Formats: sequence, C-alpha cells, structure tokens
Amino acid sequence: MTSVLTRMVSRALLAPTLVVAAAILVKGYGDVGDGFAAGIVAALGILLQFLAFGRDEVAAALPVRHARSVALFGLSVGVAVFAAPLVLGGAPLEHWPPATQTPVQIGSLELITAVVFDVGVFLLVLGSAVTIIDVLTAAGEDGR
Repeated sequence: MTSVLTRMVSRALLAPTLVVAAAILVKGYGDVGDGFAAGIVAALGILLQFLAFGRDEVAAALPVRHARSVALFGLSVGVAVFAAPLVLGGAPLEHWPPATQTPVQIGSLELITAVVFDVGVFLLVLGSAVTIIDVLTAAGEDGR
C-alpha cells in the first residue's frame, strides 16, 4: 500500500517525465535524437505509476493494453527504415536526404530518416518495457 504523498508525487511526475522523454527523443546527445534512452525514461515514468497506484488503476487511466501493438509498430517502423533503401537499390540504413541535399526542418529539428528510425526505436522500447511491467505486475498480483 502506498501513501497519499507517494500517489500525489507520482501523478505530478508523469507529465514532466514524458516531456523529458520527448526532448531526449528529439535531441539526444548529438544532432539526432536518442530513441532508446527516451523509451526507457518514458517507461520509468509509467513504472512509477504502477508502483504508486497498482495495475488495475493504471490500466484504467493509461492505455497500457495497447503496449504490445505500440512495440510491434515501432519494430515495423525500424525494419521499414532499414529495408526501404534496399528496395530502392541502396545500402541498408542509408539515410535520406543525402548529404548533398538540405533536409526539411521544423525549427532546429531536421527531418531525416534517422529521426524516423529513432521514433521506431522509442516506440519499440516503450511498448516492450510497458508490456514487461504489466506482465510482471499481473504475475505479482496472482501470487506466482
């Protein structure tokens, strides 16, 4: 059983944790983001919710039942970014646009295939981690 303070703090920390994960995704430690670290940070925010509220309350408040689908979609995005250049006659993970072209930008974020790959990795890590957390908490409640 958790205290009221623990529940209040965990509820207050969820949004900032997801914002930090989005910031890491967009701009990692280089110009391209870091999808793996962003997925772990977001999963830790959701894990805090599981610890504070329990599986049933989190399942009612957050769409954790879709975590497997999110992971599969992220895997599909990653495989598509990997394989698309092969279909077009290039090398695996060859980035678009080429270095000779200027990429489309949103603010300071350059829209290149590396960003799409990072989003796929983010979704794969987040979906997998939340699925694992959900399975482990279900097993813990069943007494296994």
